[in-house]
Amino acid sequence: MKIELSDAQQGYKESFRHFADSYIVPYAQRHDAEERISEEVLDRLISAGYLGSMLPTSFGGMGLDMVTVGLLNEEIGRGCSAVRSLLTVHGMAALGILRFGTADMKAQWLPRMASGKAIGAFALSEPEAGSNAAGVKTTATRTAGGFLLNGCKRWITMGQIADLFILFAQLDGKPTAFLVEKANAEGLTVNKMNGFLGARGSMIAELQLNDVFVPESHLLGKEGIGVSHVALSCLDYGRYTVAWGCIGTAQASLEASLHFAKEREQFGQPIGSNQLIQKMITEMVVTVKSARLLCLQAGYLKDIGDPDSIMETWNAKYFASLAANQVSGHAVQIHGARGCHQDFPVERYFRDAKINEIIEGSSQMHEVMIANHALQAL
Repeated sequence: MKIELSDAQQGYKESFRHFADSYIVPYAQRHDAEERISEEVLDRLISAGYLGSMLPTSFGGMGLDMVTVGLLNEEIGRGCSAVRSLLTVHGMAALGILRFGTADMKAQWLPRMASGKAIGAFALSEPEAGSNAAGVKTTATRTAGGFLLNGCKRWITMGQIADLFILFAQLDGKPTAFLVEKANAEGLTVNKMNGFLGARGSMIAELQLNDVFVPESHLLGKEGIGVSHVALSCLDYGRYTVAWGCIGTAQASLEASLHFAKEREQFGQPIGSNQLIQKMITEMVVTVKSARLLCLQAGYLKDIGDPDSIMETWNAKYFASLAANQVSGHAVQIHGARGCHQDFPVERYFRDAKINEIIEGSSQMHEVMIANHALQAL
């Protein structure tokens, strides 16, 4: 069995890497300090068409296969985890509409989302509902011509700049998905949230909904399938892109450590000649390669429509998030005091990596799912 990128995929990867080095990496520290993505970077993403990477060309997207989408998220994640988080949640919202939206929804929103004229976000989490997605307390009450939404959403990535939310609420006691357009959502208050450990440029928000009217035409999918179909489908894409983003963070940590190990001298020789440093580098190299292979496998299965892709995505996200934490931790250790200071990017990689063990399903939730699947397969 031979696992390798096609010529087209390799060409895309090189293009993505050049883009990240030119337009993402120089802004990453600024995103972290200012806790927002710069307009310059957002404009570059839009111009490159990357906000439509996951959408078909018929809606103005790039029509990329899932392996290539993964490569994009790796390279953007190598540059800045917050920018990668934009690709993730925007893609989750766009694919939710593509898979469950009406023809009118698709025609209205997908070309705008592909072109970057509209930013999408995914509003599921609440103060008391995270891993238990079906336990959302936000309510949808029927009214003339539509629904009234009441409740609170929290930890909503890109919520500060999103134009459109896929938002989940209980309709007659059944979790249901709705499209909420910020410009027309009287009663919606978006509160900025700052002070996060990592991925600080993700422009996270809390949404307060006070009798927000949503027309009947904005119900996404059918009543009651909000979690079982819409959310799980979107989250599968989210986990997949986060996994690739973790590889990007780990790769950045590895590359920084290799450069530092060659240049930093102690006791008259580069620290890279120290066997204990070599041990850490070895672990980093093998861990990054292993995580990338899991992600390639998941992407391949998605591209051929294999249902096992869902479980392989769980495996990939679980391992890749652990890998990013281990590799970035070694990077800090290799850099010593420098690794603990904000002037050196490995400090940011270390903080960003931890976020990825929590978002799109914590490591512990992944352990439950993976173990149960293995037990049932016997």
